Amino acid sequence: MFGGFTATPPGADLGERMLNTVTSQSIRHLFTQSESVDVVVRCHPASKLLQGSIDSFKMSGKNLLIRKDFHVEEMSFETDAVSIDFSSVLQGKIRLKQPTQAVAQVVLSEAGINQAFKAELVKKRLQNIDTPELTNLSGGEPVAFSDVNVQLLPENGIKIFAKTELPNGSVPISLVATLATERRRRILFQDPQFDPDVVPESLRGISQIFTMAFANILNNMVDLDRFDLDGVTMRINRLETQGKNLIFSGYAQVDHFPGSG
Repeated sequence: MFGGFTATPPGADLGERMLNTVTSQSIRHLFTQSESVDVVVRCHPASKLLQGSIDSFKMSGKNLLIRKDFHVEEMSFETDAVSIDFSSVLQGKIRLKQPTQAVAQVVLSEAGINQAFKAELVKKRLQNIDTPELTNLSGGEPVAFSDVNVQLLPENGIKIFAKTELPNGSVPISLVATLATERRRRILFQDPQFDPDVVPESLRGISQIFTMAFANILNNMVDLDRFDLDGVTMRINRLETQGKNLIFSGYAQVDHFPGSG
């Protein structure tokens, strides 16, 4: 269910009210589900809208679901001036005359991150792995990683537990790393370290090998472009852990409004 779409402020021009309504409908296409999504488009004086000039566009949402499996605690972005084709508004769409950028912030919860590791899109990237360093330990058979559990730590730290699935059983793995970014879109697990405390002593040697291999897989997997938001590309300038949340600050490039092509 979608809820919480804001009404246009009292006294707003008819064109501005129409624009808010159309924008809200477009934003719905981004999310499978949401608790609330607030959209405000401002244009003063209202006559500028006839020339396709908008002062700003702001969206803020809570408890959002992207592609059915990826939960976002909060997401917001706000643009500066935007140029649109006003005739498209009359057709129930918003068509940008040129791409625009917005300041963006995304908050992921520890629970949401753990839920994402259960998504089919993620799970399939952790199965049938046949790199030589792993198959040499599995009798030549592909291996898989399962039961991933993430704990967020202060100062961008992260602890990850998982299992390596082998033909004759499973091996627990545990690592501690520091979260960072690469090229503003990929999440890196820097300086991964094997954490032996939760691994039986008899398995620590092989577990350490699997742990470091798992870290390499993660470093090639978490890419914002995989979220594939319709018309919106997210880029990260900064990330930080705050309690049980992971906060991304950056920008969004809007090539076209969702559902408008």
